[in-house]
Amino acid sequence: MAAEKLSTRHLLGIKDIDRNDIELIFETADNFKEVINRPIKKVPSLRDITIANIFFENSTRTKLSFELAEKRLSADIVNFAASSSSVSKGETLIDTVNNILAMKVDMVVMRHPYAGAGVFLSKHINAQIVNAGDGAHEHPTQALLDAFSIRQKLGDVAGKKVVIVGDILHSRVAISNILCLQKLGAEVMVCGPTTLIPKFINGLGVKVEHDLRKALNWCDVANMLRIQLERQDIKYFPSLREYAMMYGLNKQILDSLDKEIVVMHPGPINRGVEITSDVADSKQSIILEQVENGVAVRMAVLYLLASQRD
Repeated sequence: MAAEKLSTRHLLGIKDIDRNDIELIFETADNFKEVINRPIKKVPSLRDITIANIFFENSTRTKLSFELAEKRLSADIVNFAASSSSVSKGETLIDTVNNILAMKVDMVVMRHPYAGAGVFLSKHINAQIVNAGDGAHEHPTQALLDAFSIRQKLGDVAGKKVVIVGDILHSRVAISNILCLQKLGAEVMVCGPTTLIPKFINGLGVKVEHDLRKALNWCDVANMLRIQLERQDIKYFPSLREYAMMYGLNKQILDSLDKEIVVMHPGPINRGVEITSDVADSKQSIILEQVENGVAVRMAVLYLLASQRD
């Protein structure tokens, strides 16, 4: 039985929540999935709540997903893009947020290029914070929706073998996924070139594999990460073509496995690099389900956090 309320006032990272929190978010998301599949997709749950979406980095899918979740819950929304704001003129993070809070905002959904920005903010302002990605640190709602999608497809996460393939070094999705899957009882492996596997990974209790075929033969689920060229200040591999040859998942490899595995991708997809179109669009892929589940999971997170308000 899941807990009745979250153990935390903010969602800053998977490391700050426990298994009961995750189960509660999933049970709440199950209910919201029914809501978003109705003809009238709105509920008045957050009618008196104002949420500011503050994105200091470019985002399309996560921002749209949060916006849709907020609208489905009938919240009032303030959207803020840092690139077109006074931040580009040198205004500090606290000044920016305090100005928004002066407009009586209850909750802040924030993406920021620096790790720990959400934690820093939570100590200085009164609103509740949802971390929508901070640097290469964490992306908790992505990990939650990924695990929720595995649960939906395979019935449970516990006991499943999940391999995360690609740019582990620069990926906030990978770290949050590892923590979330382990808390739910899954076995986790990472796979990629040595240059893209961080040295601290062994301390997280995951398996490390550099041979894609071996990793795929081991797993029940393969989560194929995007190569994050925008975070790479040096060359970590000779070329995208060579990366695709060594670590790209194509239909030929998929069909050659002795079992059927589930294929995931947090998006946006570099088609032909980490995954080919015929794999992305195959029946083994749950990429579109991940997108749909993202709205339900984010609705659940916002609703549960808002229900803790004084």
